[in-house]
Amino acid sequence: MTARIDMGRDGGGNGVAVDLEELLATRLLVQGNSGSGKSHLLRRLLEGSAGLVQQVVVDPEGDFVSLADAFGHIAIDAAEYSLTELAHLAARVREHRASVVLNLEGLEVDGQMRAAAAFLAALFDAPRDHWYPVLTVVDEAQLFAPAAAGEVAEDARRASLSAMTNLMCRGRKRGLAGVIATQRLAKLAKNVAAEASNFLMGRTFLDIDMARAADLLGMERKQADTIRDLARGEFLALGPAITRRPTAVKIGEVRTGSKSGSPKLTPLPTAPAEELRDRLFAPASEDAAPPPPPPAPVPMADLMRAVATPAPAPVPDMPVLDEAEQASVRSQIVAEIAGEDQRQPLASQFQDFTVRCRMRGVEPGTRIEDFRAQLAMARAGIADGEDWDEALALAAALPEEMLAPFLGIARAARAGEPCPADARIAQLYGTSSLGRAKRMLAHIEEKGLIVMRTDLSGKRSVSLPHLGWTSAPAWPDPAKPPPVGRQAVRAAERAKLL
Repeated sequence: MTARIDMGRDGGGNGVAVDLEELLATRLLVQGNSGSGKSHLLRRLLEGSAGLVQQVVVDPEGDFVSLADAFGHIAIDAAEYSLTELAHLAARVREHRASVVLNLEGLEVDGQMRAAAAFLAALFDAPRDHWYPVLTVVDEAQLFAPAAAGEVAEDARRASLSAMTNLMCRGRKRGLAGVIATQRLAKLAKNVAAEASNFLMGRTFLDIDMARAADLLGMERKQADTIRDLARGEFLALGPAITRRPTAVKIGEVRTGSKSGSPKLTPLPTAPAEELRDRLFAPASEDAAPPPPPPAPVPMADLMRAVATPAPAPVPDMPVLDEAEQASVRSQIVAEIAGEDQRQPLASQFQDFTVRCRMRGVEPGTRIEDFRAQLAMARAGIADGEDWDEALALAAALPEEMLAPFLGIARAARAGEPCPADARIAQLYGTSSLGRAKRMLAHIEEKGLIVMRTDLSGKRSVSLPHLGWTSAPAWPDPAKPPPVGRQAVRAAERAKLL
């Protein structure tokens, strides 16, 4: 199916359209200062493609919620859900192909970054069966993919930047077509902006932004001044989905509107200056409510009766647990968290652990570094009390998300059990992609921590040379064992004869 979305008119009055299928494959970057008409442009694109493709809008200001009434989009208020719930919602969005607007208006910047990261990461990690085309629009993209660290928490910045990078760099194969809009190119991470092949550049005034916009449009530096002269709602367009040469386009009208708008001049009050002065400096007591009357005195009989009534029993204190019991409760809590969503940042999981400990009357008594190891061991199926100091020391060179898969492999190797399958390793890695799990194993092998061997029958075994542990051979995918080779068949026949 071919669909072209009418965006507006060029200088000669000719229509300028976006090829939707080409846009899904090549992505779009929109840039312009505040008031240049970026949100209007995005709204024109969303309205024109509604009903043709699934749409997901990450909306930091709540400007696109009005799409719900006109086109049936589902508005999700991120402030009402936890990060885990947002990830579950995103998975269902991909499964049921629903068009949604993720409204981040009620959150601070840190919260907006965490919510957007959780939602986009779940869209990206959807099972292969759900990789339908999705027009994924992110407004104010410089908030979620900043070029430099700011005053936000580092874990929130990293999670948000990683999700945006996956969207723009690797999302195409998963059906995610990124459309990002930013006020300033200089504030947007270069690896995110560089993956777009289509551009709509609006009015901007700073030299650094004009220079980057001119480079992306293939214009000479002396022509960059034309970007400063663009009117509101005018954009320079370039890209395989729009036009092969830079073309100025005036964006057309839209059906829906934003709750916010440009400031408009309104008449000043016509009251005389003296009257306004009297209103400003009027005593506060004129507007304040009178104080409540004092309570009526308690009758003597009621007072005596209250004194004679025994006081209610005090609330009993929480039971005091000894250290062994507290350690057991902490282990139970770690096991509970290990069985839940693994995409949460470590800091959020540690905070959850601390809250659960206090709710059960025990002190957390654990540093975040120790909690990381305990959580990874619980996910790998390692019981408390076993000596794993050497394995943990080896894993110190790995990123924190690789600790649980490494310990899962080490546990099997130490016990001589079959090597874990790819699906189990992917589960420990917190992903549904077997490809990512295999790349993670290759990374650990490059570090020299493990050695993988595949025999003639296709079974895989893993050794930890530093510790002298080796797993038993097993097929990477038990559901699809490789065909038995001719040599293995002959060996089995010889075994029967003996």
